Amino acid sequence: MLDLINAIPRNLILPPANLFLLILLGLLLWRRWPRAGRILAGGALALLALLSTPAVADLFVRPLEELTTPLLSPERAGGQAIVVLSAGRMRKAPEYGDRDIPDYTALARLRYAAHLQRRTGLPVLVSGGSAGKPTAHERSYSLADGMAAALRDDFGVPVRWVEGKSRDTADNAAFSAALLRRDGIKRVLLVTDAMHMARARSAFQRAGLEVVEAPTMFFGGWTRSIYAWIPSAEGLRRSWYATYELLGLVWYRMRSGGAQATQG
Repeated sequence: MLDLINAIPRNLILPPANLFLLILLGLLLWRRWPRAGRILAGGALALLALLSTPAVADLFVRPLEELTTPLLSPERAGGQAIVVLSAGRMRKAPEYGDRDIPDYTALARLRYAAHLQRRTGLPVLVSGGSAGKPTAHERSYSLADGMAAALRDDFGVPVRWVEGKSRDTADNAAFSAALLRRDGIKRVLLVTDAMHMARARSAFQRAGLEVVEAPTMFFGGWTRSIYAWIPSAEGLRRSWYATYELLGLVWYRMRSGGAQATQG
């Protein structure tokens, strides 16, 4: 059952695609069952508008971000290494000679990792292969390779380990832990988005590492203005990301429970 759920393309079960599908279904039902069609299409359209507002997105963002706290004293955290998780990539960026580069989400993580490295002097590991089945190009130049190049060339930060095989957060944890154990590393400062931290922390702890949370990119609580109720692309992006992470937490717990039941 879990394998069947995992086979469904994630974007089809997340906004806005799932809401567009409901709107389309409502329109198809409209001629035969007008009332049901109007309710379904109208409800999905209203929900799409609400999820596009930062105020409503905040209802999903804040519970995730409240599961972690900013790292205020990294020098006293007792970490032995800094681990930075990948996000996405900008393919064939013309201003970089058609080289793949980290996207803006990954770049924010790298900036914070560089900040932590300068404060602590700890060695850095970057982790990220590609989502799904990698192409030949992605196998030769992983997300981690692009992150390492950005840290070295743009931030002047050395990178000791490059983990370029992982396809998801669980892989990030397992493959990174294997690299770090060879050098006796047990306790890490883990850098990722605040919304992603709960899921990432759980994965790295299951991989046997002690985790010091080093979250970045907090979005919650910025909704006191009247403009927070105006639909925007950024509001919808936050709703999409928060929904993705909430479903990811549920999925990881289901998968972990299924594995334990099999072992039992």
